[in-house]
Amino acid sequence: MSLLKEFPFLSKSNTPYWIKITTNRPRCTYYFGPFASSREAEIYEDGYIEDLVQEKALGICVETKQFEPEYLTICEEE
Repeated sequence: MSLLKEFPFLSKSNTPYWIKITTNRPRCTYYFGPFASSREAEIYEDGYIEDLVQEKALGICVETKQFEPEYLTICEEE
């Protein structure tokens, strides 16, 4: 699925920003977005972290990246 089709306000010359959150337990990578700017992503970041903390996720690391993820959630099997 192309996110550009789902979010037509984004163009290839204006690659969206995504919040990448990795957790150690469960061992997962989550992508939240798309956002038009890193500032917009920053505004929403705390809410996503709070949700993961409530789910008892451990080892949470966050970064904002400008790209288009292939998958929104990637979890390793235990």
